[in-house]
Amino acid sequence: MSKLVPRKQDSTLIVYESKFNLNLVLHRAHAAFPRKLVMKKIVITILLIAAIAATGWYWWSHRSADNSDELTLFGNVDIRQISLAFDNSGRISELRAEEGDHVAAGQIVGRLDTRTLELQAEQQEANVEVQRQALLKLRNGTRPEEIDQARAQLASAQASSVRADQDFERANRLYDARGGAISEQSVDQARADAQTAKAKVAELQAALNLALAGSQVEDIAGAEAQVKASEANLALLKHQIDQGQLRAPVDAVVRSRLHEPGDMVTSASAVFSLALTEPKWVRVYVSETDLGKIRPGMEAQVSTDSHTDHPVSGKVGYISSVAEFTPKSVQTAELRTNLVYEVRIIVTDADNVLRLGQPATVRISTGATPIEAAR
Repeated sequence: MSKLVPRKQDSTLIVYESKFNLNLVLHRAHAAFPRKLVMKKIVITILLIAAIAATGWYWWSHRSADNSDELTLFGNVDIRQISLAFDNSGRISELRAEEGDHVAAGQIVGRLDTRTLELQAEQQEANVEVQRQALLKLRNGTRPEEIDQARAQLASAQASSVRADQDFERANRLYDARGGAISEQSVDQARADAQTAKAKVAELQAALNLALAGSQVEDIAGAEAQVKASEANLALLKHQIDQGQLRAPVDAVVRSRLHEPGDMVTSASAVFSLALTEPKWVRVYVSETDLGKIRPGMEAQVSTDSHTDHPVSGKVGYISSVAEFTPKSVQTAELRTNLVYEVRIIVTDADNVLRLGQPATVRISTGATPIEAAR
């Protein structure tokens, strides 16, 4: 029995020693496992969890958006503009509008120096009057007093012609009868005087005949054409003077005053930049997925950062039929990577609170009936 005890104790020691050696081996193996692999497993696990969470959030948010009856869009206020310029070239003499002023259609907002044109118009008016009187004279014919005067002048010329003939005959007889009582030069002079007197009679006789016959149709027509040409030149000068006035074509607001009195301008030089008060719209962009939710005529509410509590009413007025990729002005990161369609929201801005280029938020009730359809 004394021999079995030591053997039992040795067996226990061997078991304990074996367990100790196994733990030591496992500890060393764990310590020897690369830390990089452990970290890689941790990172992969975290990424998988994040991806699952993001996918769930994306599905939930889009499901909520699809089920919503309101579509929220972002854009900018857009207004038509006019570059207002004179029709003629010249020096500006007066400007009657400042930046920010409201101008009405037809209102004179500027003038050119038209003094030279005005003087030319006055001269042309006088020419027209002269030609009108000449035409009137042709139409009325010769006055009786003028005819009597022409007859008297003819009678006087005839008497002078008779005397000239008598003087020539007397001079010719004296020259022939007395053999040089008068010189040959005197005879020639008498002959010339007689011929001149006859020519004067013929001239006055033709004038009397013309006075008795009256004006010809061709003369009257020519005078009428001259009057019309002069009147057309006068009308052109007056039109050029009128073009020296710069008028607002429509109701608008002055955005910019680009010149001052004294400046030389041409018809290509804009003097004012005008912004139309109507129509106004908000330009927004709709993604492909939301395009089917809106139709022309749908009601919309437009709000800005300065009037969040007082939205402006509007409606969908235009939906582009052409998709755009990466437009010049986009409002969200999602739109910058998708195909989008331009949409214009026509607004009724009675209080004139919207400004050109102002950022705006548009809310469209997709469950409502379009205005045009309701009508």
